[in-house]
Amino acid sequence: MIGRRLLFVVPVCGAVSAGLFAAAAVSPFDPLVAYLGVRYTTTTDADKAMITEQLGFDRAWYTTYWQWLHGVITGNLGISRSFGQPVAQVLAERAPWTLLLAGVGLAVAATLALVLGVTAGIRSGGILDRCVTGFCIAVAGLPPFVMSLGAIAVFALGLGWLPVAGLSDGGADPTPGGVAVHMILPVAVLAVSQLPWLLLAVRESVSTARGEEYVAGAVARGIPTAMVTRRHIVPTSMAPFVNVLGVRLPELVVGAVLVEEVFSWPGVAGAIVQSARDLDMALLAVLTVGTTLAVMLGSLLADVVVALLDPRVKTDG
Repeated sequence: MIGRRLLFVVPVCGAVSAGLFAAAAVSPFDPLVAYLGVRYTTTTDADKAMITEQLGFDRAWYTTYWQWLHGVITGNLGISRSFGQPVAQVLAERAPWTLLLAGVGLAVAATLALVLGVTAGIRSGGILDRCVTGFCIAVAGLPPFVMSLGAIAVFALGLGWLPVAGLSDGGADPTPGGVAVHMILPVAVLAVSQLPWLLLAVRESVSTARGEEYVAGAVARGIPTAMVTRRHIVPTSMAPFVNVLGVRLPELVVGAVLVEEVFSWPGVAGAIVQSARDLDMALLAVLTVGTTLAVMLGSLLADVVVALLDPRVKTDG
């Protein structure tokens, strides 16, 4: 299964990157406007034509794509026009913050889903189960940016408990304690936005497992309920949970981008938005392909874990 799935990585990333350059060619955005900024209106037509030729804005998209692809293959990611830095440096400065936010948010969401899902599934039909189901239905319909704005309005502006955005207060250098405090709101929003589907998957799996014959047999033998839950119900419920986790990875990536933008988190979200607006293809293409690669490998990892957890699952190998 791993071998077959990995064979698709290169063709898919190639198709995504080629489609991105083709779409940029018909984009209404003019990269020359972004490059010149306020000087665009005062620059003569002759100078605009010269700059366009020097920067390659007049080349066919497939020519620009091939030059970018050749650079990536040879290890040269190019220079970002938007940030005036090598693309590798932009990634090195921003990717760790995105990985930190997404990783902590996913860990919090998975932990809450397991705890609440198992509890609600064991007491199916109870008050907690009904509350959890209602909460999931309500949250599932809210986009991450709406939750982000609501969290800022209540906990930052209204109550004043937490900072609004950024990594530190007043432009000070980030410290571990300050970053932890500034992470609370964006991590909470990202975790809550991913919680409904994960929680409902665990709850449904646990509720279904309660009716299985092996659980009834364990209860009939006098095994304590806590032990039956821990050793029989929860392990069999992990495979569907991991499967749903892999399926939701694309939404996690999109949610992280939206949350980062609202909270001014210095991750790759700002770079994606800026590079898309400026048609900074050197940076935008690397970020797009990197996101595609992360989703594909994450989904593969989830499928591998499911196959290891449940021997009954057949792989496509």
